Amino acid sequence: MKKIGLFFGTFNPIHLGHLVIANHMVEFSDLDETWFVITPRSPFKLKKTLLDNNHRYQMVFEAIKDYPKFKASTIEFNLPQPNYTINTLVHLQEVHGENHEFCLIMGEDNLKSFHKWKNYETILEQYEIYVYPRISGGQAVKELANHPKIHKIAAPIMEISSTFIRKEHGNGKNIRPMLPDNVWKYLDEMNFYR
Repeated sequence: MKKIGLFFGTFNPIHLGHLVIANHMVEFSDLDETWFVITPRSPFKLKKTLLDNNHRYQMVFEAIKDYPKFKASTIEFNLPQPNYTINTLVHLQEVHGENHEFCLIMGEDNLKSFHKWKNYETILEQYEIYVYPRISGGQAVKELANHPKIHKIAAPIMEISSTFIRKEHGNGKNIRPMLPDNVWKYLDEMNFYR
């Protein structure tokens, strides 16, 4: 039985911070693999800065192809919108359940609003959550602070953001050191975020 950490995000673009956290999770916890679950472009929220699903998948693929413990997942691309994490988890369980145990990977900032997620109690009953540190204000609700299914992993604090990368690339700044080489090449060739 493989233990899989699901790392959800738009990955617009994927950057070195994402890779450092994902790698820390598989090397310094009991997770066997990290799957990057790429959040689809919502038909309800057409953000100009959000690249097409396939371009974001391609960048994730380029970023992780040399890491055997990482996988890019497009599972949410074909699920009904708007999509909720609980639906993705149920779907993954149906498709891969017999030889995979799924867990969530989330930042501390997300844990603080986790009690507002759809069916969060069900998620907590059935899945473990691996939390990495973020610099953010506020506290997690008391019941989540010491919950037995929530594991705090002392990963490095990564304050690189995709928003910052897009904005500063658009301003003509050199953001190349924040990206895996293959992602930089793809982004540059496609002339994204200019």
